[in-house]
Amino acid sequence: MGFQRDMLCVVGVLLVMSVTLGSAGDIVHQDDLTPSKKGCDNNFVLVKVPTWINGIEDKEYVGVGARFGPTLESKEKRANHTKVVLADPPDCCSTPKNNFTGEVVLVHRGNCSFTKKANIAEAFHAIAILIINNRTELFKMVCEHNETDLDIKIPTVMLPQDAGMNLKNQLEKNSRVSVQLYSPQRPLVDIAEVFLWLMAVGTILCASYWSAWSAREAATEQDKLFKDGSDEVLNLEDVGSSGSVDISTTAAILFVVIASCFLVMLYKLMSTWFIEVLVVLFCIGGVEGLQTCLVALFSCFRWFEHAGESFVKVPIFGAISYLTLAISPFCIAFAVVWAVKRQLSFAWIGQDILGIALIITVLQIVRVPNLKVGTVLLGCAFLYDIFWVFVSKWWFHESVMIVVARGDKSGEDGIPMLLKIPRMFDPWGGYSVIGFGDIILPGLLVAFSLRYDWLSKKSLQTGYFVWAMTAYGLGLLITYVALNLMDGHGQPALLYIVPFTLGTFLTLGKKRGDLHILWTRGEPERHCPHIRLQPSQ
Repeated sequence: MGFQRDMLCVVGVLLVMSVTLGSAGDIVHQDDLTPSKKGCDNNFVLVKVPTWINGIEDKEYVGVGARFGPTLESKEKRANHTKVVLADPPDCCSTPKNNFTGEVVLVHRGNCSFTKKANIAEAFHAIAILIINNRTELFKMVCEHNETDLDIKIPTVMLPQDAGMNLKNQLEKNSRVSVQLYSPQRPLVDIAEVFLWLMAVGTILCASYWSAWSAREAATEQDKLFKDGSDEVLNLEDVGSSGSVDISTTAAILFVVIASCFLVMLYKLMSTWFIEVLVVLFCIGGVEGLQTCLVALFSCFRWFEHAGESFVKVPIFGAISYLTLAISPFCIAFAVVWAVKRQLSFAWIGQDILGIALIITVLQIVRVPNLKVGTVLLGCAFLYDIFWVFVSKWWFHESVMIVVARGDKSGEDGIPMLLKIPRMFDPWGGYSVIGFGDIILPGLLVAFSLRYDWLSKKSLQTGYFVWAMTAYGLGLLITYVALNLMDGHGQPALLYIVPFTLGTFLTLGKKRGDLHILWTRGEPERHCPHIRLQPSQ
């Protein structure tokens, strides 16, 4: 079991380092770098462009609105079906040969400014202009520094090259093409965020009780050894450490360095093959976590008690219980099926099951021994989160954490080290996500608080667990409030969670006079009875 534990710790730490982020996906983009002046100060918004070919509904494309022009309609039912025509000349940089009365004109990018194209289209009575980009991605349409003719009354939307060329090909076949243009707003709160909050809080709750129960069982066993006067008395500093790994202050500091290196590696190597490597790592950790959780669950029933206590020696893995051998094939099959079918719309369920099992197991094995280590760990994680979400933009020209979380350039819908739920009432779809680190890192401190309460025989009212758990829940709630206020921009969740969780613990400990014990020792003073060993006769 030692090999399995070590493997899980390595995989778990790598996965925790990957992402600590709460996100829902951006639909509104502020931009402080491009020119902004009166008539050219819109936010860049994504635009839905559903199409109809010869009266039959066809594909829906996504474009981006320009810095200039009017605000687009937000309700689909209020957006008109409008006929699309090709510009002649195609770039719409000179007087067109045809009139666009009451129509949407489709033009090519290039040869003149975006505003000139829009002004010409408006002058010939178009009601909107669609600009085909010369690349497959979208481009922010801004105004030039010296432009003054910015009183544009029609919306301007850019389409990716492939979408624009599809429409152009249909028009060249003399098909009748019509579109709608609208930019729906996200709901203030989506039910997905409620469920994600419950998942995160529930995961820490379960892991904390399991960790505290294990520590209490180890303490009880040690007390029995004391009373029996056994030679096998464990050192008091290692109470509850059997089968667990305590984090040191040095390890907590090194965390931010190693985590940063691993994140940059993810950012630089992000591609389809590298995502496959992450999926394999995630499956290894998920299998071990799911197996550990199921073995612990089944061991609570007397029918499986004997199988859980009977062991067989397996090469490499060591002594393994028969119950573990019986459960392992199911766990492996579950992970393999998820990995193969992970592109399906409901695959997020399997990802969340494996992720939750992994998180609970890591929180049961990896422990914070005292508040000092917890403070250093969360303090470093706090700075790490802020740096890689916000500050990294200055060096990399984009948020490294957000790019990694979305899985840009990987061809996949994000990396697997996230808990995610589809946004059910969001017209833009997508997922609400939370990184493993946003649960595990503060969860280590919350689990420590419950272990301290149980070993010091404190009640829920006089202990620290309820306060720490409540503080985490509030911090995560504030994260989602900030996420919605920022129009879906990814937020560093630890920016909000750490001050709530750690601040509450430190303040309460100081007020109650327990701060010294919490800071240095992490568990109440326990006195070892004097044991006299009689000399052998």
